Amino acid sequence: MTMHSESLEAWQHEHVFLGEKHERNERRTLLVVVVTAATMILEIVAGTLFGSMALVADGWHMSTHAAALGIALLAYRFARRHAHDDRFTFGTGKFGELAGYSSALMLAMIAVLIGYESVLRMLQPVAINFPEASAIALVGLLVNLASAWLLWDEDHHEHSHEEDDGAPNAHDHNLRSAYLHVVADAFTSVLAITALLFGWAYGWTWMDAGVGIIGALVIGNWSLGLLRTSGAVLVDAIPSAGLAKSIRGRIEVGSDRCADLHLWRLGPGHTAVVLSIVSDEPQPPAFYKGRLAGIRGLSHVTVEVNHCPH
Repeated sequence: MTMHSESLEAWQHEHVFLGEKHERNERRTLLVVVVTAATMILEIVAGTLFGSMALVADGWHMSTHAAALGIALLAYRFARRHAHDDRFTFGTGKFGELAGYSSALMLAMIAVLIGYESVLRMLQPVAINFPEASAIALVGLLVNLASAWLLWDEDHHEHSHEEDDGAPNAHDHNLRSAYLHVVADAFTSVLAITALLFGWAYGWTWMDAGVGIIGALVIGNWSLGLLRTSGAVLVDAIPSAGLAKSIRGRIEVGSDRCADLHLWRLGPGHTAVVLSIVSDEPQPPAFYKGRLAGIRGLSHVTVEVNHCPH
């Protein structure tokens, strides 16, 4: 009985499909959450004490980003702590995609709110305290630039081309969603500073609302891009047409044909493959798995072989 158990264990494997930088990204996200939350509290308290509604408003605006970053942090921690939980058939690698999709929805709502408020300001201009507002925007910009630096990952800023073997880049959409939140905030701060300086110097108060509309459109476009990429993973879309072509090219040799092919992403850098092969002279599954050796990112390969004469 013991020998049987030992033999069975040799054929079993874990289903941990977290990204290579999972723990590093979790630590960085935690630091950014702390910095963002501390800045948010400071602005709200200071604005209340000194009677600055602009400071209070910016603090509550930052709270939305703190909430989104908190979602990213929770996803990292949950995925890590439950990585070996048998309740999740293919592991917890997709929790980052779920968090990224949720954050993208929040980013889209922020874009809509900024656009709505900007249109109202365009129709009904209000008096602006330019020195105070400029100082607040500058502080917000510095905080978000520091946060963006912490969340920077060179993997997300390479060209999204496919590698020679067809394997797609292993993007962590959870980290990318957190990064986009702080970059979006930094971007709006730059636009706000520009508008405030022109308004201060030339009295062009309309620029404040104008750049708000531009910012809303840009942020909305970023959120839609993140919704598409993270949503595609959640619905098990094929991660790369080049990868599917590469697999078929390696399998279909001689009379071997790929009757059915399923590809989906399990987590950053991990792709599952289910193959159904028909052949005049079928070989064991291990033979066909050997043909796929060298393709990066194939973490869970299942092969079904069928004898089909002629």
